[in-house]
Amino acid sequence: MTGRYSEHDHEHYERPRRRTRPRTKDRPTYDDAVDGVVVTVDRGRFTLLVDGHRVMAMKSRPLGRKGVVVGDRVRVVGDTSGDDGSLARIVEVVPRTTTLRRTADDDDPVERVIVSNADQLVVVTALADPEPRPRLIDRALVAAYDAGMAPLLCLTKADLADPETLLSTYRSLGVPWVVTQLKGEGAGDLTEVRERLRGRTSVLVGHSGVGKSTLVNALVPDAGREVGIVNSVTGRGRHTSTSAYLLELPGRDGWIIDTPGIRSFGLAHVQPENLIEAFPDLEEMTEDCPRGCTHGSEEPECGLDEAVASGEADPDRVESFRRLLAAREGASDW
Repeated sequence: MTGRYSEHDHEHYERPRRRTRPRTKDRPTYDDAVDGVVVTVDRGRFTLLVDGHRVMAMKSRPLGRKGVVVGDRVRVVGDTSGDDGSLARIVEVVPRTTTLRRTADDDDPVERVIVSNADQLVVVTALADPEPRPRLIDRALVAAYDAGMAPLLCLTKADLADPETLLSTYRSLGVPWVVTQLKGEGAGDLTEVRERLRGRTSVLVGHSGVGKSTLVNALVPDAGREVGIVNSVTGRGRHTSTSAYLLELPGRDGWIIDTPGIRSFGLAHVQPENLIEAFPDLEEMTEDCPRGCTHGSEEPECGLDEAVASGEADPDRVESFRRLLAAREGASDW
């Protein structure tokens, strides 16, 4: 009787069961593996981009429970032709440069990696219909700083409201921003947005109905992302994107990752010391803080308070930082 695997299959080297001797001391080297990037994930199947074409793959058993997410750079063996019915195997996940994480709630210890290897987090929010939710923006900014990603505010539906009201809240943080308008006079000019995305891998996040999928379709005309509507009673949008999806910008100017609209963004994994590191000018002022100081507004003898009192720190910037810090402890419902 023939075994399930031949000596040429990588699973032939799988860890032996109890009370059996190893089949071989030589572990597979995967010298024949090729590089790929994960485009999307659907029920345990992974769509990869390999040498410019799409390949369907699954995880190899030796990876065990190791998660594979959109944006991961992987090593692949097997049938990488991309033909109908072909299936390759992911045998290695290349170390990630960044990971965007969230938890279901602020007291949930289980982290969920949303995407990897993105260097810019684009927070998409509508100026009206639905109304902006500053807590959403604050929490997304905290996640970006914690992940070491550059943040960008992308304000949509500028034909419905003046962006100045919202922007005044974030100027002291130095967060860059762009305004888009896809309807009305001046609609369709995405020059500034494209400039901010050029040469980068950007992940777009935002709650449902803010125009994220509409923006993606305008940036990548053949993306075909489904567009939803906003409920006139609740002011909430309907989920249209059901999974994260990696798309290349026209002209190979960069990559964007469209993510599903989400209503919770727990930040249990973010530590105060990690957040202050994203603000080097403020971090310098906390060197003499008492041990265990979180740098919040209720902390006694915090160096930030002394810096504000002496005129060394911009009080608006300190207040904005502390608002982000408070967002980490607040309710996760956007």
